[in-house]
Amino acid sequence: MLAEGPITMQRARGHSSYVVTLRACGTPIGTCGLIKRDTLPGVDLGYAFLEAHRGQGYAFEAASAVLALAPTLGLPRVLAITTPGNAASNGLLGKLGMRFERFMHLVPGDNGVNLYSIDFNPAG
Repeated sequence: MLAEGPITMQRARGHSSYVVTLRACGTPIGTCGLIKRDTLPGVDLGYAFLEAHRGQGYAFEAASAVLALAPTLGLPRVLAITTPGNAASNGLLGKLGMRFERFMHLVPGDNGVNLYSIDFNPAG
């Protein structure tokens, strides 16, 4: 699965989803990165953390680092999606400076998601 997903995306696009580990011991606690979904018009920020490590600031720290990487990769804009009822992720995206754009459906008949975005000033 890694070979068909993150490894292929990293080679093709220069970004993918990355493992997030605890600094002190190297224990993996989740993933965070920039991915390109066929159902979205741009690259989006994606993250997932093990339940025991949620609500401790790790997602904010990892997502902040990933968003700082985006302009260096030539990405002028990054998207993110959440389910409307996911208060923690909706709040995190706002804290990261992302703005709510609209409610949308990724595919016809799905439950729908909130779409967020952040724009970066071009360098120079």
